[in-house]
Amino acid sequence: MSDRTPHLVTLTGQDGPGIAERLFAALAGQGIAVFDVEQVRVHGRLLLCVEIEVAEPDAGELSRALSRELRTVQVEVAIAPLRERETGTGPDRYLVTVLAPEIDAGTLQGITGRVSRCGGNIERIVRLSAYPVHSYELTVAGGDLTLLRRALADEAVQHEVDIAVQVAGLHRRAKHLIVLDADSTLIQGEVIDLLAARGGCGAQVAAVTEAAMAGDIDFEEALRRRVRLLAGLGQADLDAVRRSIVLAPGARTLVRTLKRLGYEMAVVSGGFMEVIGPLVAELGIDHLAANVLSVEGGVITGELAAPVLDRAGKASALIRFARAAGVPLSRTIAVGDGANDLDMLAVAGLGIAFNAKPVVRQAADTALSVPYLDAILFLLGISRREVELADQLDEAGRV
Repeated sequence: MSDRTPHLVTLTGQDGPGIAERLFAALAGQGIAVFDVEQVRVHGRLLLCVEIEVAEPDAGELSRALSRELRTVQVEVAIAPLRERETGTGPDRYLVTVLAPEIDAGTLQGITGRVSRCGGNIERIVRLSAYPVHSYELTVAGGDLTLLRRALADEAVQHEVDIAVQVAGLHRRAKHLIVLDADSTLIQGEVIDLLAARGGCGAQVAAVTEAAMAGDIDFEEALRRRVRLLAGLGQADLDAVRRSIVLAPGARTLVRTLKRLGYEMAVVSGGFMEVIGPLVAELGIDHLAANVLSVEGGVITGELAAPVLDRAGKASALIRFARAAGVPLSRTIAVGDGANDLDMLAVAGLGIAFNAKPVVRQAADTALSVPYLDAILFLLGISRREVELADQLDEAGRV
């Protein structure tokens, strides 16, 4: 064969064992080099594409030869010229992740339409999960990142789904640091409210919290006022509150899976070390920063034993932990729900608002409105099937 040009061999039909082997054996028998391969299997249906070089007059004979070789399987063979060969210098690629309890055709129509109108071309769509939420990942070539994010944010509001847009690349597979807020993120509820209920001062603590949210008191002063109301609580009260803590749904799955992958994890909390610390240790989380109560003779004095960990302190802790882990800030992920999380969400490579207040949702890179903390895995491209398989292998003692 002479004057060979790029062609694409496409096999479509019912999948089965040995199809790829027979195709490559036939190509090898014809002395044809393979330049690229991609295969997708969806519900038993096969799409196998192989880039080769063949002279145009010989393409028809090659197609007939391949059809003869594959005549006993339920696939169709087509060979067509490639107008242009893909190179490593193509358009930028982005990963669009869509999550919701249900994702219907109208939602997918709106999202894919927005991508197209932003100048992007969808190269691949993969379902990541059907439980506890439905999620899909779209690989998009071309388009402008800022424009895509803005357009898809509008679509997310219209269809009541969560959408994240990230730059694709090798960095996604590298080691990351994941930093979680504690109250109303890693755990359900607020530690200070649980302590206040134990001490019978829930209404007073709630009043100070409301004043702080209205902007009448700054964060540090509000925290110190609430801690003073806790004076007199003892070690037994701290232990009882610690035992009453309920993790967010999916928290253990998130931590277990990310630790298996070699990620480092941290908790940065406006809550209290005495309550959060044992939980963080039990989960195997690597780093913790939190406020420390002053306790004398087993009794809370109503003061803090160290400087307040406030909004700026959370961001500083993230930077400190990233440095200790040897992870650049571009590979850090922060997750939080409140205004005191805004600085750490801004400094992280990816800031995720988790069931957050509107001001936090607007400021974060992306937002999750589902109650499952392990939905973060889908933003990292980790599918539910991979999580379940890792759990099965772990139970069998193979990981």
